[in-house]
Amino acid sequence: MQGQRRMLRAAHDPTIRQLLAGIKGFRARYYERRPDSMRQLVEEGQKPQVLMIGCSDSRVDPALLTQAEPGELFVVRNVANLVPPYQPDGAYHGTSAAIEYAVRVLNVGHVIVLGHAFCGGIQGLIRLRAGNPDGNDFVAPWVSIASAALAPYVSPSDANADLERLLQRPAVVERAAVQTSVDNLMTFPFVRDRVEAGTLQLHGWWFDLETGDLWAIDPQTATFRPVE
Repeated sequence: MQGQRRMLRAAHDPTIRQLLAGIKGFRARYYERRPDSMRQLVEEGQKPQVLMIGCSDSRVDPALLTQAEPGELFVVRNVANLVPPYQPDGAYHGTSAAIEYAVRVLNVGHVIVLGHAFCGGIQGLIRLRAGNPDGNDFVAPWVSIASAALAPYVSPSDANADLERLLQRPAVVERAAVQTSVDNLMTFPFVRDRVEAGTLQLHGWWFDLETGDLWAIDPQTATFRPVE
């Protein structure tokens, strides 16, 4: 009885009501007005061409940003949109599992690492390097995957001042972390093989929350440029 009362209270919570209304709207849009499209996805399965590796940040939803339809994106999100290096050690590797499934099972043709401005995970990485860890159990080890992204911007002679400047303007590290994740993708043998065979393309994107501009890695120069 108490459990039922808790469920009823939750259903009347404004936040939950908004989510339930969103699901109702989704059902009306796709199941009532376009039933054939959803039936096809159910009967034939998903066939996305893109794996999107995005951040868990609530402000940067890959499907909303790209206006993707159901079935178009295979998405994995984590803190700071990081790709760990290939490490088949039998431990728990959620992001690596998603990469493997997308490439080996779904045969996607593109993998996009989507970073963004004002990323709390990257700010946490900078604070970690400055000797100020956040005290969480999992965040610090996870964001340390992108430690190499800091190296070009922190000099041994004046590391504290450099790190303080980066905390004020972390965009260069956010973009460098995207490049690090793209590089880490190439440590997965099944990714590298398909890239070299020309059947898989890797992309690095960075979204500017202030302006709405998208930046992408130029494959010719390996630098970020605004996408026109």
